[in-house]
Amino acid sequence: MNETRGRPIALTMGDPAGIGPDTTLAVWAKRLTQDVPLFLFIGDPAVLSARAKALGLPLRISETDCGGAAAAFTENLPVLPVRCPAPVVAGEPDAANAAAVTDAIDIAVRLAMNGEASAVTTSPIAKAVLYEAGFRFPGHTEYLADLAQKATGSPALPVMMLAGPKLRAVPVTIHIPLKDVPALLTPDLIYRTCVVTAADLKSRFGLAAPRLAIAGLNPHAGEGGALGVEDDAVIRPVIDRLRSEGLNVSGPLPADTMFHDRARETYDVAICMYHDQALIPAKALGFDDSVNVTLGLPFIRTSPDHGTAFGIAGKGIAREDSLLAALRLACELAANTAGADR
Repeated sequence: MNETRGRPIALTMGDPAGIGPDTTLAVWAKRLTQDVPLFLFIGDPAVLSARAKALGLPLRISETDCGGAAAAFTENLPVLPVRCPAPVVAGEPDAANAAAVTDAIDIAVRLAMNGEASAVTTSPIAKAVLYEAGFRFPGHTEYLADLAQKATGSPALPVMMLAGPKLRAVPVTIHIPLKDVPALLTPDLIYRTCVVTAADLKSRFGLAAPRLAIAGLNPHAGEGGALGVEDDAVIRPVIDRLRSEGLNVSGPLPADTMFHDRARETYDVAICMYHDQALIPAKALGFDDSVNVTLGLPFIRTSPDHGTAFGIAGKGIAREDSLLAALRLACELAANTAGADR
């Protein structure tokens, strides 16, 4: 609170038919007994009220803005209203509400960019539902990068990091078919991903000299070319360049020996070549408390490491651990950034 001058985290509602409302209510219910960072929910108060009633949770809402969130938080859940035009039924997504979902994200980013909010934490969206309504971005991250570019006039390279208590992992390529990875895994993309990661680990995570462990693409990191040429031809020259620029990097390393306990003690983040190479160990080591962090943006963004979970929405069985971890990490990063700026 002191480090960010009482500014709330802007928490978006995500898809209102998913578990975002459930986990928001569950986290706010812990505010008197656990360390719950101050947040302002950006979404439909009627959805929260209906979900609280269905789950048997007590709820009082204060419709307010960032300036009124702190005064309301103990007694009332502060909400900046974004109304859904169509009725919301838990577990039944409706593309008619897609504009409200993206409006909440737009508002959260604007509040963070103008300094009213300390960070953005996003609840899960359903990309297929948004696509049905004309959403033209591959996902949440790319949309946030576009909003950042529009606000600053400068392009941003968003870097996805899964951060848990036992592992930080970054995939260089993300939501693409595995067969397309080698062609898209360019030296420039690997280099820029590493540079962005190192910069944010310094400025937001407080690591003066972050250690990057860079995975190979192929089994055994190519086995000297016997199992693939990309490790020596594409990845190794990037590592040499990064070292020449003063970064603490190692690799390319065989991915199958990077994630055991002793190996993880030797680095601060694992740079992986494709989605599952990063996310399988990250989720195996911290499924309920890992956080999705987007690096390389001009604002702090975290999100829980799970989806909309329509099948359990409104049933009282969704776990709030990852959302709470996302809010706590957003608060920590905001405090680190504020301290670094002083």
